[in-house]
Amino acid sequence: MRSAHEICAHSLIEDRVPAAGRYEPVRNPADRGQVVGHVALAEPDVVDLAVAAALRAAPGWGRRTANERADFLRTAAKLLEADDDARARLLTREHGKVIWESRLDIAGAATILRYYAEFADRLDAEVDHVNKLGTARIRRRPVGVTAVVVPWNYPVYLAFLMLVPALLAGNPVVVKPSEVVPLALTDVLTTLAEALPPGVVTVVQGEGATVGARLTAHPDVRAVLFTGSTATGRSIIAGSAGTVKRLGLELGGNDPAIVLDTAVVDDTMAHELVRGVYTSSGQVCYNVKRIYVHQDRYDELVEAFTAAAGQLVVGDGLSPDSHIGPVTTPAQRRKVQSLVTAARADGASVVEAGKVATGTCWDRGLFVRPTIVTGVSPDARLVQEEQFGPAVPILPFATDDEAVRMANDTEYGLAASVWSADADHADAVARRIEAGSVFVNAHRLGCSDLAMPFGGVKQSGLGRRHGYEAVEECTDLQTIAHITSPAALPGPART
Repeated sequence: MRSAHEICAHSLIEDRVPAAGRYEPVRNPADRGQVVGHVALAEPDVVDLAVAAALRAAPGWGRRTANERADFLRTAAKLLEADDDARARLLTREHGKVIWESRLDIAGAATILRYYAEFADRLDAEVDHVNKLGTARIRRRPVGVTAVVVPWNYPVYLAFLMLVPALLAGNPVVVKPSEVVPLALTDVLTTLAEALPPGVVTVVQGEGATVGARLTAHPDVRAVLFTGSTATGRSIIAGSAGTVKRLGLELGGNDPAIVLDTAVVDDTMAHELVRGVYTSSGQVCYNVKRIYVHQDRYDELVEAFTAAAGQLVVGDGLSPDSHIGPVTTPAQRRKVQSLVTAARADGASVVEAGKVATGTCWDRGLFVRPTIVTGVSPDARLVQEEQFGPAVPILPFATDDEAVRMANDTEYGLAASVWSADADHADAVARRIEAGSVFVNAHRLGCSDLAMPFGGVKQSGLGRRHGYEAVEECTDLQTIAHITSPAALPGPART
């Protein structure tokens, strides 16, 4: 794996495209005094050079068959596996997540490359439609240069969920990593780019307001794929309107878990819910953000959940003792703390659970203990806003109708879960939830398999990731109509 300096120097991949001249330190959220590396801050002219390189690569990459492109993806997958552990340790140092999560994040690159390579035959297939006019050949073709704007929470896995379907579909891709967590992803993308023809993958590090905005508005960028906040998604929609781009947006989520009166509350269930809430310190787009519990199960659920959360150990993500690490940014910690403080001021009960790992630099890191909030109003900010951190409100309900109403009473609709020992009861409630995915009796990383279309409704996004649907969204349908019987066309007879 490259050093932090070499990763920074590869902020743009291709010799014709120079690296940016300004840099900012990337700090370890477990100890903010540690500088892990530096991120390049590119200006709009550097973005233009990257897009130009992608535009030059587009004809050659697009003319290859999907099977030829799939061979490149499989080769890249083999190369990427060589430095998985070193990259995972780097990712933990720049992000804060515990090491097993970083390994999962990094390993996702090769997994996703191989998964989408298997769709090559399906993409290469063309459909002939024969009618009285002749034969219409229906095919899928590349959209064109595609911008991929990556979030900081699962940077490698989420980047590859966006860029690999685009690559298989024949689109060259310009990637903007998050300026918060850019290092491991840039190193992975450097290896990917070296396995592909020049210009097919380029990377521009920098700030969203500069790099992201330029990519979104660039006239030669034909599609933008983004994962991140709803607010940024709105900006991308507005910025791309002038050039009518193809958009794929996976946006924010305020995901509810509904524990029905037919649920069995035990240690297994409580630990499942705890993992659904606190994995990655709550910084997962479809983590559980709100828990609604039938009033007959409320007290036992709160007790079991609090006890399970109390077993969590908070510390440096590289420590083998840590279950969760710090939150990733100072702004994120301030937001979580402000939401909890506001709930407490309104009379809610706040319990800070968990233990601190030995040797943790608590005062120098961005740590937040697993927090449980009860006695909170349904209108509280902690309930209505996406906290994206290790604090969760637990609220009672009396009827299924009330639970569904509260779960749907939000602008978001990414994912949700229903918990019950009665499969029919759970399914009936799940069908009433306004969310792109509803899980039953689990709600955490891994529940949304690669083969299951994933995305949001309402203000949680546009389009779907995962599965062949993601490939289709990176293509345009084209009909080539061979008119062999023009006499069958409508109109007056020839004179």
